[in-house]
Amino acid sequence: MSYLVPSEFVTKMVDAGESKIFMSTRDTLIRAYMAGAILALAAAFAITVAVQTGSPLIGAILFPVGFSMLYLMGFDLLTGVFVLTPLALFDKRPGVTIGGVLRNWGLVFIGNFAGAFTTAVMMAIVFTYGFSVEPNAVGQKIASIGEARTLGYAEYGAAGMLTLFVRGMLCNWMVSMGVVGAMISTSVSGKVIAMWMPIMLFFAMVFEHSVVNMFLFPSAMIMGGNFSVMDYLIWNEIPTVLGNLVGGLAFTGLTLYSTHIRTAPKRSIG
Repeated sequence: MSYLVPSEFVTKMVDAGESKIFMSTRDTLIRAYMAGAILALAAAFAITVAVQTGSPLIGAILFPVGFSMLYLMGFDLLTGVFVLTPLALFDKRPGVTIGGVLRNWGLVFIGNFAGAFTTAVMMAIVFTYGFSVEPNAVGQKIASIGEARTLGYAEYGAAGMLTLFVRGMLCNWMVSMGVVGAMISTSVSGKVIAMWMPIMLFFAMVFEHSVVNMFLFPSAMIMGGNFSVMDYLIWNEIPTVLGNLVGGLAFTGLTLYSTHIRTAPKRSIG
């Protein structure tokens, strides 16, 4: 599978983070837009499969097809740049600043949301025959998910917020492992296998992914979900984004960087 050792692929992670910070606004937005659109379509696909088969696990097994496609095309998710771009800052790459990192995050967020929302509208047309009939079974399922993962958390107050945040952390721990997986191998098959495993895990465990939710909740509202925009922002998107940032950076980015690039001195013998 042409496996790269950690010291090699972690260096690639830092290089990738640096290149994304200096990427043009146009290219950053286009790549983020396409990533959001493709991941949203994969989410719609996974929910469709789960509804048709009655097995959410089958949907989770197949969901990583979208993640694999978008990363093989070189597109960018917010969850990925949360992990990669700070590494260039920690590595003190020339010209890399906190402002540059935040600029990249902001542009990728905008692009991801625009792409996911585009797919949400297109799939709503499909689910309702151009808004001429009530949503089909998949559309109704999406609406119910939207309610459960906003009002469902709000029902438990601070405990619900903590649960949401931790689910966001756990999500990007796994998703960022998928981002790294794309760099572990130089072959397409090796990249896909390395990406597939953690992405399947996060989706099957119903962890909270900020970009998937950029599709899921607008789509749920279009499908008739009984919750507001503020419910979506406060009781899902904002805590999820923060959880994704902390989980991906703490569990994947910083751990790999600290132990494979900034390694501690070797122990002396005797």
